[in-house]
Amino acid sequence: MSRPTTLDLPERVSAHRLDTSRGSFAVLDAAPSPDAPALHGTALLVPGFTGSKEDFLDLLGPLSAAGFRIVAVDGRGQHESGGPRDEAAYAQRELAADVSAQGAALAARYDGPLHVLGHSLGGHIVRASVLADGPGPWASLTLMSSGPAEITEAQQVRTQLLIDHLPTMDMETAWRAMRALDADRADVPPAPAWLDDFLHRRWVTTAPEQLIATARQLMTEPDRVGELAAVPLPKLVLSGEVDYAWPVPLLDAMADRLGARRVVIKGAEHSPNAERPAETAAALVAFWAGEGAAGAR
Repeated sequence: MSRPTTLDLPERVSAHRLDTSRGSFAVLDAAPSPDAPALHGTALLVPGFTGSKEDFLDLLGPLSAAGFRIVAVDGRGQHESGGPRDEAAYAQRELAADVSAQGAALAARYDGPLHVLGHSLGGHIVRASVLADGPGPWASLTLMSSGPAEITEAQQVRTQLLIDHLPTMDMETAWRAMRALDADRADVPPAPAWLDDFLHRRWVTTAPEQLIATARQLMTEPDRVGELAAVPLPKLVLSGEVDYAWPVPLLDAMADRLGARRVVIKGAEHSPNAERPAETAAALVAFWAGEGAAGAR
């Protein structure tokens, strides 16, 4: 799970609802800086499993300063968007249709190229959206720390624990059990009080049915790279140097199969958006203002 370095909203960032044909979604909306040398368009950022729009907070400042409008969204059932207590509502096709509707709403509201980025599980969701509807309004597609198919076997074991226990316990009890597991892991540093409070609040406001349904998706996602390669859209595969969900060599091979630009962020792992935001933002700006701009229709 991504850990933002702050919850303070940068200058020109507002929190509001994005109304679409499939309902209203909570977003963080970063207006482009009027001092940017050029206005480059808009990007929709889609978070991953157990995540939310706040995962991208550290990117909003540098990306908007470069002349982009950035809209980070809570998907249905995530954090502040809310959603039904029904697993069927979180089938991948439903979540993908939400992304398509969000893109359509942004395209109707703002001029210029429209880019989409999916982090981790979010990458599978935006991929499904593009495969269902074609390029649509998108000028480019970025897959951040998101692999070609199901997560690694080790991650499947941990994810299965969630599927096994969430139906039998409330979200508060599940949170305490997760924190107890994390306390024994050397790779999960203790969170400061403000961050722990936010992560707890986000967890208990996320629909358990969303977590169960998307956990199953992560464990069973088929390889659809060949299908995606056939979609005429500029693509970027971005990750850290280490990734616990999909090994980095697998991401390298996926980029080759897609004919995509490949960027590895030094010093980052599964969440370069929060671990190395300046370097990640620079890579996104270079792609969106280059290949992504060329791919705009």
